[in-house]
Amino acid sequence: MGEPTEIQQIGAQRADTEHGGGSGAHPASSGDLPDGATRATQSRTAVLRTRVRDQRRSPARPRIWFELALIGISYWIYSIVRNAVPEQEAVAQKHARWIWDLEHTFGITVERSINHAMDGVGWLITGMNYYYATLHFIVTIGVLVWLYRRHPGRYVAARTVLFVTTAIALVGFYFFPLAPPRLMTDGGFIDTVKTHGTWGSMASGPAAHVSNQYAAMPSMHIGWSMWCGLAIFFLARRTWVRLLGLLYPAATLLVIVSTANHFWMDAVGGVLCLLVGFLTARWLYHSWVYRLPQVPARETADEPITVPEQWSEPAVSTARR
Repeated sequence: MGEPTEIQQIGAQRADTEHGGGSGAHPASSGDLPDGATRATQSRTAVLRTRVRDQRRSPARPRIWFELALIGISYWIYSIVRNAVPEQEAVAQKHARWIWDLEHTFGITVERSINHAMDGVGWLITGMNYYYATLHFIVTIGVLVWLYRRHPGRYVAARTVLFVTTAIALVGFYFFPLAPPRLMTDGGFIDTVKTHGTWGSMASGPAAHVSNQYAAMPSMHIGWSMWCGLAIFFLARRTWVRLLGLLYPAATLLVIVSTANHFWMDAVGGVLCLLVGFLTARWLYHSWVYRLPQVPARETADEPITVPEQWSEPAVSTARR
């Protein structure tokens, strides 16, 4: 018996479609397929998207020469911008009085009492002056080097936090000039650097004429020390080192108040800048800084995969047979 006519027609249409035949199927399929240039463009776009996604999930460690140049240029720009801000003494004094009155409202105006108490202990306040002048840079650079060497997968994100924090601080320096307590008119604070003849502030002594004396809000001594302390606390292995990480910003807070370089509220401003830095890094890398892999994925992928020697022996003997 022969097949019905409808079944024969359907079978013929299927055969034409499979072999690329038919008057309507072939032009439609050729129109849908991209040409070679389009394929190459789509391929490059896909590769770029993959690289960006991988970089955000597991940032690669930058080359040391690039990183040194970036940090050096960034700090140079930071110094120029910070010290190029016009010194508006009248406005800075007005802001200092406003901060002082605000702290009175909250009942936290103990800076002057601490300043006077610490000034009475010569060796202690002298040490604080040198602490203020040196550790701010030494510890920050040391933590950067430590992250680069021991936690390369987290380094770029952590450095981003520091850069964003500092950039926001520059905005604060420009739009909110603030006289530090030691320069506050009728504030009754003691400039411990001048009193004890030490060097502990770029805005005191011979360096005062080249430094912006009213860049006090927010406090980058607090912003940077908190950044260092949190990195040490979350990533260090030894308990006593982690405790030192927590003590470092606390000690810095005591120093900036004792030397009358900052109000309490300046420290709050530094913490807020740091918070924005962490949130920015969280948005960029889709993860909190300290949850990123310790080593970039591409570095671990390049490591050779080794297996026990006995695993390969049966395969070799079988191949010889």
